[in-house]
Amino acid sequence: MKTIQTDVVVIGGGSTGAGVVRDAAMRGYRTVLVDRADLGQGTTGRFHGLLHSGGRYVVSDPESATECAQENAILRRIQAGAVEDTGGMFVTTPVDSEEFADGYVAACRAAKVPVEEISVAEALRREPRLHPGTKRAFAVQDGTVDGWQLVWGAVRSAEAYGAKILTYHRVTQIEHGDGQVRAVVAHDERSGEDVRIECSFVLNCGGPWAGKIAAMAECHGVDVVPGAGIMIAMNHRLTQSVLNRCIYPADGDILVPVHPVCIIGTTDQKTDDPDHLPIPRAQVQQMFDSAEHMIPGFRHARALHAWAGARPLVRDSRVSATDTRHMARGMSVVDHEERDGVKGLLTIAGGKLTTYRLMAERIVDRMCEQMGEQRECHTAEEAVPGSEDHHLYTLGHRLHDVETETKAPGGQQIICECELVTRSMLEKVMDGLGEFTLDDVRRQVRLGMGPCQGGFCASRATGIAHERGDIDAARATGLLRLFMKNRWIGLWPILFGEQVRQCALDNWIYEGTLDLEHLPEPAEEVVR
Repeated sequence: MKTIQTDVVVIGGGSTGAGVVRDAAMRGYRTVLVDRADLGQGTTGRFHGLLHSGGRYVVSDPESATECAQENAILRRIQAGAVEDTGGMFVTTPVDSEEFADGYVAACRAAKVPVEEISVAEALRREPRLHPGTKRAFAVQDGTVDGWQLVWGAVRSAEAYGAKILTYHRVTQIEHGDGQVRAVVAHDERSGEDVRIECSFVLNCGGPWAGKIAAMAECHGVDVVPGAGIMIAMNHRLTQSVLNRCIYPADGDILVPVHPVCIIGTTDQKTDDPDHLPIPRAQVQQMFDSAEHMIPGFRHARALHAWAGARPLVRDSRVSATDTRHMARGMSVVDHEERDGVKGLLTIAGGKLTTYRLMAERIVDRMCEQMGEQRECHTAEEAVPGSEDHHLYTLGHRLHDVETETKAPGGQQIICECELVTRSMLEKVMDGLGEFTLDDVRRQVRLGMGPCQGGFCASRATGIAHERGDIDAARATGLLRLFMKNRWIGLWPILFGEQVRQCALDNWIYEGTLDLEHLPEPAEEVVR
């Protein structure tokens, strides 16, 4: 068994884990991050893309609202490359009572959330598709954030400070003795080998899986409740700013423009297994119905993909154990020395992607206290490398680059027309990933996330990987099959209109022409 020695092991490669490994590394600790899959593959990669202004929680959870407002400003400064300043509005639709709106401005000010009531005429000028029967409108500082770009930026910053990142390493054991954490054992899902990481501290950032991770150290009963919610990406931006219904947080009351699409979300129901999240058709219809109140005709737009994510909510004794909608969104750090007598283990849960940096600061602060050391946090002041030019990906930006820098189409092959992914972009990512799946590539360049959902670009990308010698023919088949399987999971619940025609075409390509299901099998199972 391979052995690594370090100071701190961070378990979980979502936004919180990425923030924690960066914070710990910047404070001078030798740090290793492990995740059973790729970075940002769990909850972080399954949200609606909203950079919270705090406006959503000023009534239901004022403390979280204040944290969101403060961190919103920080992220715009330190990770400008992952943030788009869309602005946002809370609107009282024709079916909503004005009672909530009557106290909204006062609640925002009490929570220190910037807000301005604007006229309905001004709201309609900003968003012409907004329901003409809208009663009131409030402008807030919502934005959108690319969760994968945020995570990778933080991780690359951590690596620059000496951190080691081990993706596709599933934790199997947390060793401890005499009340002190000694090591973490992880299984390399790709090589099949085990690695023992000797350390003095473990920071559990496993999100909805945090309870299972803590149990590996015999710390049971960590009250993290997975709150499942579905989201749907539409074919194009129906709005240019974030729209929220001005009501107590409910299902389907947020519409977020992200890159070239917009996302409607979200439901919120307790789930027992964050690894298996269904996408009920009734909830899909619920999303469409709610969006109609904000944008008339919404349900006639083309839906591209649906998915589900699980929020890591901290159990709230004030509400029912199954009522995840009304559980607080605040963060919580569990000290397992105080709780379970195991020194060197902390668990963090709750919070929002918007507050990921603050969550990291708090858990690393607690670790320093336990160690009896004073090492200051500097993550709020130091920009993540690559964010200095305030340059965010948009479809228009890629089009400009392709037309002016690569003289497309003659100078550079475009692999994914929907998202304007060029061959050079694709190969750069493949070079950086080493062994990869097509979904790993997708998370970095948005391969297959447009209208064809991989129908054309997936086979091209697979062919390039094979041509480069990254994979053999059998593994190419496995990777392509897995990629299309994952795309189809998010298509079945929303098949309607033009997307049905697209899916039929994709099926004819892969089942009819390529006969994908009967091509040679890979020698071993492809890692998901």
